[in-house]
Amino acid sequence: MPITAIQPVILAGGAGTRLWPLSREQHPKQLLNLVADDTLLEATARRFDGLAELAGRAAGKEVAPMVVCGEDHRFMIAEMMKRAGKPARILSEPCGRNTAPALTMAALHAAGGLGETEDAVLVVTPADHSVADPQAFRQALATAIQHADRGAIVTLGVRPLAPETGYGYIRAGVNEDSGAFTLERFVEKPHLELAEHYVASGDYWWNAGIFVVRASVWLKALSQLQPEMYLQCRAAYETGERSGDTFRIGKEAFGDCMSDSIDYAVMEKLEALPGVSGMLVPLDAGWSDVGSWAAIWDIASKDAAGNVGRGRVLFDGASSCLAHSEGRLIACVGVQGVVVVETADAVLVVDKAHVQDVKNVVQRIRSDHGCEVVNHRKVQRPWGCYDSIDHGERFQVKRIVVDPGASLSLQMHYHRAEHWVVVRGTARVTCGDTVSILSENQSTYIPIGTLHRLENPGKTPLEIIEVQSGAYLGEDDIVRFEDNYGRG
Repeated sequence: MPITAIQPVILAGGAGTRLWPLSREQHPKQLLNLVADDTLLEATARRFDGLAELAGRAAGKEVAPMVVCGEDHRFMIAEMMKRAGKPARILSEPCGRNTAPALTMAALHAAGGLGETEDAVLVVTPADHSVADPQAFRQALATAIQHADRGAIVTLGVRPLAPETGYGYIRAGVNEDSGAFTLERFVEKPHLELAEHYVASGDYWWNAGIFVVRASVWLKALSQLQPEMYLQCRAAYETGERSGDTFRIGKEAFGDCMSDSIDYAVMEKLEALPGVSGMLVPLDAGWSDVGSWAAIWDIASKDAAGNVGRGRVLFDGASSCLAHSEGRLIACVGVQGVVVVETADAVLVVDKAHVQDVKNVVQRIRSDHGCEVVNHRKVQRPWGCYDSIDHGERFQVKRIVVDPGASLSLQMHYHRAEHWVVVRGTARVTCGDTVSILSENQSTYIPIGTLHRLENPGKTPLEIIEVQSGAYLGEDDIVRFEDNYGRG
């Protein structure tokens, strides 16, 4: 089948626990501006600019990126893609099932938008990586597209700069003299001694997690190597539904789907698939998976003492440190190789040599049911945001900002009452059978069990202070009856 499109696919799942406390479950690292003004997602989307032209007309036209993400992140991702000038087709996953099902959903969606005699080359990349040289990145992808056009499944490999134990590795085979190597095997993250052997041998590459493959080739490979997963993915896609530019994958069928990575599900088993070869194209573009605070220190601009600071930060007699402030002043005095990260509700202090262990702290907080793993104090919503500014036994205070023209769902609470004071803007309030307009310095009361809604009918942001009181104040005490954003 002729190639009629180059389809960028951005995999935007994952939580990035090693970058806590900035990265949280509801606001993971791909949605953060960790290394530049753009978020990692926005930078990833812009990285595809000009790829179709560079790959040549024979490879077809470039189309809007496709983003595979979790249901909870789809509104933020849509807004960021729009801000990057890259309106996207979003595939919304009801739950995480790793990268192989995510890529399969993208391949099915791409195939569904083409005719039966057409095909697309999928250029698949994580949303949370950093690339210093986008042009070199596109050049490597253009080479990979040529091999994918001929039926290969291509991955990009990075020459190891050090025996890194946080990366997977790929053993390369024969140099094809066409900008690519044959693939011999994938290797999981090794211990230090083995990583040193890999680097010294010269035969191994870091696994960048970037793949280029025809949609039809991927679906064929998965159907033969993982037939159960393939059928589960097809069922999940066929029971999905479209909502504007978003395709919401079938919840029940996808929940039953096997969870596995692209590497395990297919790449490690290619020898059993006649007619489909694996290829490795070198990537020399200043790549980083931004997988830890040490990785951010590596790629960031430093002062004369090797320090990296963002926000309100002071260094005095410190060296090789990273300090990131979201508000409060951080002063690093006479320390070396330390990472300090401050947010409104958590502070991390870690030796740079132990940043991989941050995930252990996250697991302990999760085991203790700590809210600091899930959300920041300030939480983004499709209608605006709220900031939990104070709380105690039987009360909570929030600052709520509603975007112009936006509205919260029509809802009720079983366990709490709410008091609203308008600080700025105009509010339309539904409380039971009554609809009223509130201006600045006016207030209202929402009793327990009362159907209510908050709307901003104005052209400027609406800001209110909400005081909740009751026996239970969790976010799951919301029963929605009508919602503009498709939330249950």
